[in-house]
Amino acid sequence: MILHLVWRNLMAHKLRSFLTFGAIVLAVFLICFLRAAVRTLQGGVEAASSQRLMVQSAVSLFQNLPLGYETKMRGVEGVERICKWQWFGGIYRDRSNFFAQFGIDAGTFRESYRDVDIVEGSYDDFQATKNACIIGKGLAASYGWRVGDDVPLIGTIFPKQDGSEWRFLVKGIYDSRTAVIDDNTLFFHFDMLKDAIDAGTANGPQGVGVYMLEVAPTAAPEGVMAAVDALFENGPQRVQTTTEAEFNRQFVTMLGGVPTLLGAVGIAVVFAIFFAALNTMLMAARERTRSNGILKAMGFSDDFVFRAMLFESLFLALAGGLVGIGLVKLIEEPVAQSIGRAIGGFRVEPSTMGFGVLLALVIGIAAGIVPALLARRLRPVEALRSAA
Repeated sequence: MILHLVWRNLMAHKLRSFLTFGAIVLAVFLICFLRAAVRTLQGGVEAASSQRLMVQSAVSLFQNLPLGYETKMRGVEGVERICKWQWFGGIYRDRSNFFAQFGIDAGTFRESYRDVDIVEGSYDDFQATKNACIIGKGLAASYGWRVGDDVPLIGTIFPKQDGSEWRFLVKGIYDSRTAVIDDNTLFFHFDMLKDAIDAGTANGPQGVGVYMLEVAPTAAPEGVMAAVDALFENGPQRVQTTTEAEFNRQFVTMLGGVPTLLGAVGIAVVFAIFFAALNTMLMAARERTRSNGILKAMGFSDDFVFRAMLFESLFLALAGGLVGIGLVKLIEEPVAQSIGRAIGGFRVEPSTMGFGVLLALVIGIAAGIVPALLARRLRPVEALRSAA
């Protein structure tokens, strides 16, 4: 009975109900999208391992460290494994095709990042082939690359002496189960880059951009960090050792107040939509003064009228919320592919969808409670007299 009444009341003003429904869809869609974007930016920090440390130049992240530092750091108690990371910055065809490329130590990378699974090809083939690379499944989907394909990149930081392209043979496609490494990156052998520079066939800065140190389970990361910093305190290049979480946080802080701004925009939209929904329900309550009075005169209780008004608001808000969540989930994959090469790991998490449902419920209750209380307190005689 009550659901039939709610539906009839909503259909009595189709345009108004549709516009309110659309506004709630927009609000939930936008707040979930923005929350997913913020969670993406913070994902690398939250998923970071406490056993991985990052060693960079104390001067700047763009200042390379000497190759000889690796041997010295191996002697630090608690260091179990070292992996070099070197940003390459190559261009595929034109500058609009931006994606991350890193030279790494193939021998230690796999053991250090166990959440990276090879889903096509073979890591052993990658490790055994000097000019090989592995690529994320997102990158493979974006460009249609497969195992065995040749990927040409124009060097910018490390240009070839003769102006030719660097060529990398795809030996594996990976799927990352951690936000620390996204699915839109190309990894190749650091030694390929080093050998080309040493041979004079390529130009570019000597050394390594960042060293990743994996700490033994029995060692204290804080002690290893202090020992490494002290080891190079007098140069030739001072270092800054941080946890992986802090290292990743640096890139989030580069965006300044963007995460805060996104959150503020979402809150502003929610408040605007809330007042629109509240206005709709107040108008509905005023228009139904006579019909609510008749219902009460026929013997329907105050609670029934209260529930009918509140359910109407909840139904409208929940329906809009579910559609908004569905739209966000629908565009998840296209958005991940379009922005994934710049901000990897975009994903609408279950917690975000749950937040969207909760938000719709709050809007529905908050917008419907006042009109429902007014309808509950309405006396049949006053209602019929005011409508006369």
